[in-house]
Amino acid sequence: MKKNENIHPIFDQLLQRSDKEQLLKQKAVVIWMTGLSGSGKSTVAKGLEQLLHQKGFLTKVLDGDNIRSGINNNLGFSEEDRAENIRRIGEVANLFLQCGVVTICSFVSPTKAIRQVAKDIVGEADFLEIYINAPIEVCEQRDVKGLYKKARAGLIKNFTGIDAPFEAPENGLEIRTDKTTIEEAVEQVFNYIQDKISING
Repeated sequence: MKKNENIHPIFDQLLQRSDKEQLLKQKAVVIWMTGLSGSGKSTVAKGLEQLLHQKGFLTKVLDGDNIRSGINNNLGFSEEDRAENIRRIGEVANLFLQCGVVTICSFVSPTKAIRQVAKDIVGEADFLEIYINAPIEVCEQRDVKGLYKKARAGLIKNFTGIDAPFEAPENGLEIRTDKTTIEEAVEQVFNYIQDKISING
């Protein structure tokens, strides 16, 4: 028996994304925030969620810790598991996208290849990559979880920025959170996406 031969998708029989967007009076996108642990991704994501809610947009935030405590709680931090983590997140983000929801993703996603996996699932036109950037010494100062300290002590292996690489995006928006307030950072993101999520944009 061939794999998946008993699967018969009914996507073409369902209401389409455009129907949902008209109902919600917004355009859906996936906002993908990448950066080192402690760079401010989650903080900016929470601030953006609040601002968009105030402006009447329906959003969903997908954040690393929340996802790993739920749908991806069976995954570790090997290279293979990290890739699967991002693949699943890409699929979940795409589900929200197809429902017309502005989806805010906050994940280290350290390599271009791993982010490309999510971009391929979502589609390049709907994937807005935002680099939340801060020097590693600033990220370490902000490290409320103590992860950098553990990584430097050898207690955490393959930790991004210490003994595993981070590949910065070459395109999209870059925000230096060591040089802006959270409010300014959120405003920068909003200005970047405003025309892309407005039904009249």
